[in-house]
Amino acid sequence: MADGYKPAGRPTLYFIGVTTGSSSIMRVFPAWATYLGLNDAAIVGIDFPLHAEPARYREAVEFIKHDPLSRGALVTTHKIDLFEACHDLFDRLDPHAALMRETSCISKSTEGLVAYAKDPVTAGLTLDGFLPPEHFTRTGAELFVIGAGGSATAITWHLMRKDRGGNVPRRVIVSDRLHERLSAIRAFHRKVETDAALEYVDATPAGVNDATLARLSPGALVVNATGLGKDAPGSPLTHAAQFPARGIVWELNYRGDLIFLNQARAQQAARRLQIENGWTYFIHGWTRIIAEVFGIDIPTRGPGFDEISRIAAEVGRP
Repeated sequence: MADGYKPAGRPTLYFIGVTTGSSSIMRVFPAWATYLGLNDAAIVGIDFPLHAEPARYREAVEFIKHDPLSRGALVTTHKIDLFEACHDLFDRLDPHAALMRETSCISKSTEGLVAYAKDPVTAGLTLDGFLPPEHFTRTGAELFVIGAGGSATAITWHLMRKDRGGNVPRRVIVSDRLHERLSAIRAFHRKVETDAALEYVDATPAGVNDATLARLSPGALVVNATGLGKDAPGSPLTHAAQFPARGIVWELNYRGDLIFLNQARAQQAARRLQIENGWTYFIHGWTRIIAEVFGIDIPTRGPGFDEISRIAAEVGRP
C-alpha cells in the first residue's frame, strides 16, 4: 500500500485535481449516489499542484490499483501529466487514452487497472448539445482553443475529423504558453484525417491571444481550455480583447473567478455572442466516469439525464 493513503472502508471514487474541495461534485455525488442506488459509495479528493512530480502521480495510481475498495478516479487538470508518469502501471489503455496520451478516468475490470480518456466522449456530447446544426458548414468559421491540454485535444479531435463531412472548422487554431504542449497537440493532429487548416500559436508574448481573437471571422467558436479562472486566477485574454461577431464562446470552467466568462458577457449584446459555461460539460464528464467506474448505465439525454441534471443543479450549481 502506498505511503500516505488510507485504505478505503467502502467503495470509493477519487477525484484527482487541484482544488477538489471547492468542486460542486462534493455535494452532487452523494445526491447522485442515492438516486443511482450507489448508497454505500464515497468520493474523496486528491489535490496536486499543477505539473506535480511524477512520483506523486505514481503513488496515487499505485494506491488505487492495489486497494480493494478504491474503485477508480476522475482525473482533471493532470490528465496528460498523470498519463506520462503512470502509463506503465495500467493493465490496459482504452483506444482514446492510447491515441491522446492522457488519462481522465481510472477504472478496474477483469483486465485489471484501465486508463480511459473520456473527454472525446464528454466534449462531443456537450458540443453537439449547444452548437447550432451544421454550424461550420453554414458559417465557414474557425475554432480557436486557448490552451493545449487534454480538453483541447478532445475538442479539436471531435470537431476536425474528416468524417464530419463539411461541418468542420475552416481553421483550427490552438494557443498555449508551454511549447511542449503545442508540440504534443501538433503531433496528435498529424494522426487525425482532416480538411481543416491547422495553426499553433505561442501565447507567451503578452497580447497574442487578443491578436488571434481579433482576426477570427464571424461565428467562430472560442474556447477557454487553459484552466485560468479555476485552477489559477485570471484569464488568457486582456480586457481589451474583442470577441468575433456572432461568435460562440465556451468557458470550460463553471466555478472560480471566471474572468474569461465575464469578459464575454460584457460583450454579449454588442457582439451577439452565444455563451456557454462548463456546467453541462461537468455533468457529462462526471456521469460518464461514474458509469464506467461503478459499472452502471447512466443516460446521456432524455428524462433520465434531465433528472440527473436537475439533481445536480438543486444541490450543487454555484
